[in-house]
Amino acid sequence: MVRPDTYHEVRQHLADLSDAELEVRFWEGARAVVEPLVELARTHTSPSIERSVLMRMGIDSPTCMAVVAECEKRGLLGHGAGHVVLVLMQVWECEAPEAARRLAAGEGWEVAEAKWGGAR
Repeated sequence: MVRPDTYHEVRQHLADLSDAELEVRFWEGARAVVEPLVELARTHTSPSIERSVLMRMGIDSPTCMAVVAECEKRGLLGHGAGHVVLVLMQVWECEAPEAARRLAAGEGWEVAEAKWGGAR
């Protein structure tokens, strides 16, 4: 079966848009598609998912467990343990394993809580 070429008909509503307008339309569409996924991830995470994320960032299992436990205790798990580590990586200008190690040792939680207003 040969599929008819309908490209010119299907794109007529876009034909008069400039490149800049097409780009704006693209990013609006991308945001609309991704927004529900981000909300779903925020509301449906778990400690095991967050540990898995940290392990994929190159962090060892005991450190992952400590960081995730502390995120959960402080009401930050919904923001993502990986996001917490990322923020501290930027603050401390270091790699993920080092930031996670420092978090596991008790450093930096005030920064994360100030950013997200933890529920301690």
